[in-house]
Amino acid sequence: MPPIKPRNGILNITPYKAGDAKIEGFDKVIKLASNESPMGPSPLAVKAVIKAANDGMQLYPDPSCGALRQAIGEVHDIDPEQIICSGGSEELLHLLAKGYASDGDEVIYCQYGFIAYPITIHAVGATPVMVQEDNYTASVDAVLAAVTDRTKIVNLANPNNPTGTYLVESEIKRLRDGLRDDILLVLDAAYAEYVDKQDYDAGFNLVNNGMENVIVTRTFSKIYGLAGVRVGWAYGPKSVLDILHRIRGTFNVTALAQVAATAAMRDQDHMLKAKAHNLKWVPKLSQALEELGLTVTPSQGNFILVHFPDGPEQSVAMDKFLRSKGIIVRPVGNYDLAGALRITIGTDSENEALLAAMSAFFA
Repeated sequence: MPPIKPRNGILNITPYKAGDAKIEGFDKVIKLASNESPMGPSPLAVKAVIKAANDGMQLYPDPSCGALRQAIGEVHDIDPEQIICSGGSEELLHLLAKGYASDGDEVIYCQYGFIAYPITIHAVGATPVMVQEDNYTASVDAVLAAVTDRTKIVNLANPNNPTGTYLVESEIKRLRDGLRDDILLVLDAAYAEYVDKQDYDAGFNLVNNGMENVIVTRTFSKIYGLAGVRVGWAYGPKSVLDILHRIRGTFNVTALAQVAATAAMRDQDHMLKAKAHNLKWVPKLSQALEELGLTVTPSQGNFILVHFPDGPEQSVAMDKFLRSKGIIVRPVGNYDLAGALRITIGTDSENEALLAAMSAFFA
């Protein structure tokens, strides 16, 4: 008997491989592979989770995430009714693909864009269309040139992972202006809080200006240090949110995740400390590695993309050497960047240990 056939596209998916967290022979490692926050979560978020765990985990969570949406709305000065919450922002990417694309449709994403994009596209039977970047940066002209009458969604990470590059607000507006009204622009702003540029906007301004075909996805996994509880959210027009609410899980954000994220959002002091730490170390680490003869792509994320002059052989050797010292970074050959490593910003001591190890490799 032949196996049951899945829907079109699913067998084209290469399963996502998360960054390693262990090295054989080491009880404790320095993990700089998954862009997690070295500052950890807000103490208020931890306290809120403990209280919620004691107060009644037998009860279903609020399906509307009302308190969390209210907190997000107040902090960002946006309408809570235009916010939807999810079990991580990746869930939203899947829901958006499911809601707006199917067999025969095309979804555009960029050359070095988040590797989950083609997974979400294949999962609904649509066709991924990858466009080339310009110096590791998304090209508005290339995206617009790739649009066909079958295009339904454009996925754009801004800032982008794993490159750390970004598009200025005027370029995002030019992109939106150049797309048909029936194409949904999904702005994945997972790293928005780290950006320190006056010409950047996560995309809220487009939504605030009444655009019915723009949605901005965000996450609590990065600067808020809540990757382990899985919370994401999006800001967009009510018409798009209506579609997402129809197809999402009823209780898609757990009670503990909701209270953790609500407390974290209201503790902006902790978030700003994490941002300050990042602003200190991204240029410091970048300069130190460039002094070793490496090339670092300028980053607006909590990580840097490091290119090795001798290509893949040297990057593989460095990765192996760092692991021998108990340090895990992220090879990015699956992004067609085999001659590079992505390195997350860690704590002061972790960053110093990384620099010492990489210097020893070249010495």
